[in-house]
Amino acid sequence: MIDREQVRKVAHLARLEISSAEEEQFTTQLNSILDYFEQLSELDTENVAPTTRAIELSNITRPDQLKPFTDKDALLKAAPEQEGDYFRVPQILTSDEE
Repeated sequence: MIDREQVRKVAHLARLEISSAEEEQFTTQLNSILDYFEQLSELDTENVAPTTRAIELSNITRPDQLKPFTDKDALLKAAPEQEGDYFRVPQILTSDEE
């Protein structure tokens, strides 16, 4: 069982300011959580495989397929800036040698 003094101590360590009413509320809530874990510990889980999810999920993305883009000029014209056959982008890396 957790008492109000332990809740007060944890709140202090976490640098939380809680009222007396919140101390009482958290004491009750934390004891309910611990009671539930006590119930769970009574279950036989010897033959239960560990899992990360209750239901199975799978990724539904499509596989990547490499395809050449045929209209390079249209692609370059859509860019905000271009330099020759390339996109021009703002410089993001600097060198100390400059």
